[in-house]
Order: sequence, then structure tokens, then C-alpha cells
Amino acid sequence: MKMTSAQAAKQLRRLNDQLSTLTAKEKSTSTFLASVGEDAESLRPEYDYAASQKQQAELETRIRRLRHAINIFNTTTVIPGFGITIDEMLVFLPQLTDRVKKLSTMKDALPKVREERNFMRGSSIIDYRYANYDIKQVEADYQAAADELAKAQTALDVVNNTVEFDFKF
Repeated sequence: MKMTSAQAAKQLRRLNDQLSTLTAKEKSTSTFLASVGEDAESLRPEYDYAASQKQQAELETRIRRLRHAINIFNTTTVIPGFGITIDEMLVFLPQLTDRVKKLSTMKDALPKVREERNFMRGSSIIDYRYANYDIKQVEADYQAAADELAKAQTALDVVNNTVEFDFKF
């Protein structure tokens, strides 16, 4: 079966949902309460231990195999234009996002700001905080990093939605 990474992720979510449903059903039907004097057999919910375990084991195997196939795809597929694998890109994107956030804060700084100190209200000393960097350079670096982040996200989306890999359940 051929599928894209995006399709595989959706399939994986579906399998995990099925497993959660089976587990919840087992939890609610594997035991039951009956009061003294009640007919326990008439209250007994349908539950087949062996069938339940078999279904769960089959789903777990399918999930494991699909996750493994996705991992292999992620560690062997190179993102065009970046020369790194999807796996590396999944580390690079949060790093780049953090860099963009940091530069965003730095670019918005004023060259000189009066420092507010509540505990020194009676003091006549006025402190100023100075930007110790070139704000224009930070603005340029911010724009470059934001552009690279958008380009990287788009490149990853393209690969995840177009490149197929073989998978067998």
C-alpha cells in the first residue's frame, strides 16, 4: 500500500482511536456490579476476554508497524532545498521558531528605555536600559529567519503531502 506521510499520520490517529475505544469498552465491560439478591447473569455485559486481547494486540501491531514505517520515511527522506531529512527538519523547525520569537522581542526593543524600579521610589537615581546590539540588524535577521521558517514549513508540508512510501500491514 502506498501512502504519504500525511495519510499515514491520519491512519495512525484512526488506529489509535480504535485502540482507545477497545480499551474503554473493555474497561466498562470486563467487570460489573450487582447487588445482593439481583440476578447477576441478567446484568452481565457482553465481554469476551480472548477476543478483546486479540483485537488489541492486532491493533498494537498495526500501530507499531505504521509508526516504524513513518520513522524510516522521516529518517531517510531528504527535504528538497534544505538537504536535511524530515527527522532533522522536525528538530530544526522548533529551533527556528524559538529564534524567530527571540528576534521578534529583540527587534521591538527601544535603543534606550528608562528602567522602572518600584522599590527605589525615593531615590533620585534614574537608570536606563540600553540595547547592546544593532536593532536594524536584528530586524533584518528576524525577517530572514521568519522567511526561512515559512519556507521550511512549506517544504515539509509539500513532502508530507506528495511523497509516497510503501507500507504493508
